[in-house]
Amino acid sequence: MNDVSPQPHPLRRLLDYGEAYRRRIWLAVTCSVLNKIFDLAPPALIGMAVDVVVEREESLIAHFGVTDLTHQLVVLAVLTVVIWGLESLFQYLQAWLWRNLAQTIQHDLRLNAYEHIQQLDMAYFHEQSTGGLMAILNDDINQLERFLDVGADDILQVTTTAIVIVGAFFILAPQVAWMAMLPIPLIIWGSFKYQRLLAPRYTRVREDVARLNGQLNNNLSGIATIKSFATENDERERIRRLSDDYRVSNRHAIRLSAAFSPLIRMAIVIGFTATLVYGGLLTIDGALAVGTYTVLVFLTQRLLWPLTRLGQTFDLYQRGMASTNRILDLLEIEVTIQDGPQPLERNDVDGAIDFQDVDFAYPGRASILQHFNLTIDSGATVGIVGATGAGKSTLVNLLLRFFDVDRGTIAIDGNDISRLQLADLRRAIGLVSQEPFLFQGTVRENIAYGHFDATDEQVERAAKLAEAAPFIEELPDGYDTVVGERGQTLSGGQKQRISIARAILDDPPILILDEATSAVDNETEAAIQRSMDRLAEDRTMIVIAHRLSTVRNADEIIVLDEGSIIERGTHEQLVDADGQYAALWRIQTGQRGHE
Repeated sequence: MNDVSPQPHPLRRLLDYGEAYRRRIWLAVTCSVLNKIFDLAPPALIGMAVDVVVEREESLIAHFGVTDLTHQLVVLAVLTVVIWGLESLFQYLQAWLWRNLAQTIQHDLRLNAYEHIQQLDMAYFHEQSTGGLMAILNDDINQLERFLDVGADDILQVTTTAIVIVGAFFILAPQVAWMAMLPIPLIIWGSFKYQRLLAPRYTRVREDVARLNGQLNNNLSGIATIKSFATENDERERIRRLSDDYRVSNRHAIRLSAAFSPLIRMAIVIGFTATLVYGGLLTIDGALAVGTYTVLVFLTQRLLWPLTRLGQTFDLYQRGMASTNRILDLLEIEVTIQDGPQPLERNDVDGAIDFQDVDFAYPGRASILQHFNLTIDSGATVGIVGATGAGKSTLVNLLLRFFDVDRGTIAIDGNDISRLQLADLRRAIGLVSQEPFLFQGTVRENIAYGHFDATDEQVERAAKLAEAAPFIEELPDGYDTVVGERGQTLSGGQKQRISIARAILDDPPILILDEATSAVDNETEAAIQRSMDRLAEDRTMIVIAHRLSTVRNADEIIVLDEGSIIERGTHEQLVDADGQYAALWRIQTGQRGHE
């Protein structure tokens, strides 16, 4: 038995989300309805004018005591000015309210979605493409904004038109009303039929554009690799296929939505012609006043012709609802790494770290850590080495709570990190990763990231300690040089030293260097090594490395293999033990043996 409850209609979900905007929504709805009511008044004014000319002292206005024809026309003129003025006022108000409401919801929804994405677990990002998320944050939210800006008001206007005019018909000429209403059941049936047919097509459109955006983002991020393998034509073909899928899915939706208006127009002709002919015969026979007939003809046109826009309105509606589902599905993804209740004062952190009986496996993969235990004293510098996949970076992911342990505990200064507030925990730990990320902006802005109020002197001091100052000062604009997206204008070693300068400025009580020297030359490694020696003062430091020279001076070196500690000790102790570490040391030093 399936216990999964059906998902609510996207419009219901949108209204539930928009609870905070309810007052503004009702105000916009009211203005839309009043705008349409006053917009429908001119046909009645025309009918009254005809009535004055034909019936003269027996006109409808004369029944209210205004018998003079000139005065009747003056009354009509005043009514016309007032009605047109009110119609113009409410047209302005409804446009202003709906457009601002659409922009506000778009803004808030984008911020909420982005904030929620930031809170999601790292495991989620391993399964999702950046382009797919960008499609939701940009394209889907923009589609919803277009529906709120235009489509919602159109639906209200058509609904108000139908209610007002149908009511007027049955009051003025019930014998003709049924003929004008002939096409409406067909139009309503056709509208719902089209809605059901269009919904899956627009869902497919949204999925195809997400795939296209994902591939475009992937290709732009990997443009250097594409160029180095000379696969530009292959990637162009891949984008062509995805873009063609998007074009074809749009074409299928457009083929159906474009047919709506012509079919509805043909149905409308039936009602308009019937009213024109049958109402005209009744007027000739004297059963219907000329003014009333004039009103009915105009109202029939005002009722039926706007229905031809339903195709465009339903197009906006279905695109908006498909986007709504994708946006709200994202917002409903559960955040499993929950914030702890316990604050952690950064200045009070000594930096003692304790892994106790930890088990961990990445989702859908075999266990990496089993019954893992490791204690790191406060203020110690610990090197962690081992083959790829041994679990070195996993320790970093767990310590920062990018992932939670399956069993066991990790503690800082005796505090279980699962109980700590996430922001406090992560502010206490600095991370210099193997592939440092630089933001679009200047060198100064990247060093000061996270400390946006840092002075120029603080930034430059951090750069000097990281041995980044010499190359920074040689850049075209020094510290104000724009590094480009992801720092592409800099070498790997230069980016690494800027990343270390950022860590020095941050001055965390615990610092992790994750393969910080794996992709740099010997000269840069020596500069980074000197920076690390300065960084090690008065803090706990974990250095993960493939190059054993990077961790040679560590207080203790941990050798990992398949998630277990197989050796530990100082460099000299491990070399003397003649185990795996010693073998790696001999390989990396060219078979020079013990030192």
